[in-house]
Amino acid sequence: MRFRFQRKYLCIPYFLFLILFVVVPIFFIVYYAFTDGTGNFSWNALVEFFTTTNKINVLVMSLLFSTLNTIVCLLIGYPIAYILANKKYNKSYVLVLLFVMPMWINFVLRTGATRDVLTWLGINGGTTPYIATMIGLVYNYLPFVILPLYTTMLKLDKSQIEAASDLGCNRIQVFTKSIFPQTVPGVIAAAQMVFMPTMSSYVIPETLSEGKIVLFGNSIYLGFANNQWNSSSFMAIIMLLIIGISMFVTRNFTEKEDEGRANAW
Repeated sequence: MRFRFQRKYLCIPYFLFLILFVVVPIFFIVYYAFTDGTGNFSWNALVEFFTTTNKINVLVMSLLFSTLNTIVCLLIGYPIAYILANKKYNKSYVLVLLFVMPMWINFVLRTGATRDVLTWLGINGGTTPYIATMIGLVYNYLPFVILPLYTTMLKLDKSQIEAASDLGCNRIQVFTKSIFPQTVPGVIAAAQMVFMPTMSSYVIPETLSEGKIVLFGNSIYLGFANNQWNSSSFMAIIMLLIIGISMFVTRNFTEKEDEGRANAW
């Protein structure tokens, strides 16, 4: 019997990758999170996490940094993306490449260069760890905001914007009632690409704050480095739950936004 190649066989490499690098690691994380040092079932990691003030403080601090970084990146990236997508102000892709190019450089190298520049400017982790870390987070994640917003703004319905102007809307009303609603999917995508990576980041706060600021990613890394497999695995599960909740909320928000547009039309 001759073998016939079918399209469905193309999914085999992806399926194997999914099993080896997603399912299996998550299985081990769950296993270590709910066992003790002897391999017996235990709630010790859960109890330790919710009764340890230091770990709760790290979680709260990480949420605050992630939220603030997302807001700042959106406030800076939104007008930049609009200018880049508007052919009236930008007629080439050179400016877009200038904002995207930092993503091509190694993350650790970017962070080290940022530290050197900030030190030269008089901002360092020894005296201003929060400011130095915040600047580093914004610099590293700003391109992840600009790119999805830029691609979304390229698809703006210009006729809808013109119609809003013709119907008597001022510039603020045109933005709030026509431009911004069309860019909501890009805003949500940009927020997703900044919020959770900021929480799991450990190179930036470790390097720029000189170890004075510990985010959730730092705490998980330090736990595994010190062979605290059980408690660190449970923290990794907390991270996965936060990711899942954020994706669920943003997905529902996007669906409601699409339904609202469909009903409007």
